[in-house]
Amino acid sequence: MNNTTIDYVDFAEYDRRQRAIERHLVTAFLGGLVVGVLGMLLSGIGPRWFGQIYDPYVYLALSLAVGVSASGFGWALVTTFLAAVSTLVAALGATALSGDQAFDVIGGSAVGLNWTLGLLVVLGLLAYVTRRDDGWGDVAAGAIGAALITDVVDRCTPGFIDGDQSFWPGPAVSVGLLALGLVFFLRRNAGGRVRALAMSAVFAALFTFCLAAFVAGWFPLAA
Repeated sequence: MNNTTIDYVDFAEYDRRQRAIERHLVTAFLGGLVVGVLGMLLSGIGPRWFGQIYDPYVYLALSLAVGVSASGFGWALVTTFLAAVSTLVAALGATALSGDQAFDVIGGSAVGLNWTLGLLVVLGLLAYVTRRDDGWGDVAAGAIGAALITDVVDRCTPGFIDGDQSFWPGPAVSVGLLALGLVFFLRRNAGGRVRALAMSAVFAALFTFCLAAFVAGWFPLAA
């Protein structure tokens, strides 16, 4: 009887975990659909800064939420990719209904679309790693902050990939402060927060240098 009880408890725990994974998959998919559709419906409505912040930072926030709540690294990859794809499909569908067949509905351009989709998946994986209490969690949190800050620099710097002078100063400063606050929130102690913020600064400088080198044609891919 004792063995039967133990087996039943183990089975019940396994069933609970499977149901949690199923709910997470469905939530990621539906969340992507809602965010994508709302992004298209609200496009062009309200002040310009609202659209600049919604695309892509609401999409990135969804990816972070999906990744940090995943039950494992593999599931973080699957659910983050699912949320990203459902967001894109919903945005394309809403755009097609309005008679526009453009594929740059997210990110503002074809290059911006690829950058945003890649960033969505990478940030989701990094968000899951931030659940660790060791140095790898600090590195992941710092990388998340650096990726967001680098994207801000790209958007508000003339001549960069997505350069848009209207993004500075309001939207750029707001997103930059939110990125720093996110890094602070993702770590659970003062030491981890200091290390993560320091890594954000170092990584952001490195990413920005690489981005500038790419735009300047220093890398062969830019030719």
